[in-house]
Amino acid sequence: MWVFGYGSLMWDPGFQPAERIGARLSGWHRSFCMRSIHYRGTPERPGLVLALDEASGASCAGVAFRVTEGQEAEVHAYLKARELISDAYLERVLPIVLNDGRAVEAISYVIDHDHPQYVAGLSLREQADIIAGAAGLTGTNADYLWNTTRHLADEGLADSELEWLAAEVRALKGMVAK
Repeated sequence: MWVFGYGSLMWDPGFQPAERIGARLSGWHRSFCMRSIHYRGTPERPGLVLALDEASGASCAGVAFRVTEGQEAEVHAYLKARELISDAYLERVLPIVLNDGRAVEAISYVIDHDHPQYVAGLSLREQADIIAGAAGLTGTNADYLWNTTRHLADEGLADSELEWLAAEVRALKGMVAK
């Protein structure tokens, strides 16, 4: 069993994988298109978290985790509890290509376009304003952005839009860039 991480799963999978390797998913892109009302925001002041949004010609680089044999049911139950907390994500098994050339299918969590938490078309400026002011059960929305941006860079997957957002959110919060 494989799991594809493109956001917080990359740096906090919540389980010890048997294997961890870079991977690419075609036909989808990483996007701050999901309002967070639990982990990084509240119903009164939603934050934004990343989701996989389907788009023709798109591609998303991330990390694939192979689940240790015998732990599949436990890890799958954990992931469902974590990722499907509000049903804004849909669980899919999608084909990915690992950095070593292997093609596998991986559990992936994609946005449900029909869910009220789906929000598309926000400008980077609007995203920055929302992220700078939101916090939820697991911390601030800004920390989520900064952790994800840092881990993408550490993986050699720098994302210029996320880097701009990270710098802009620091500026909005009156912080100097790290």
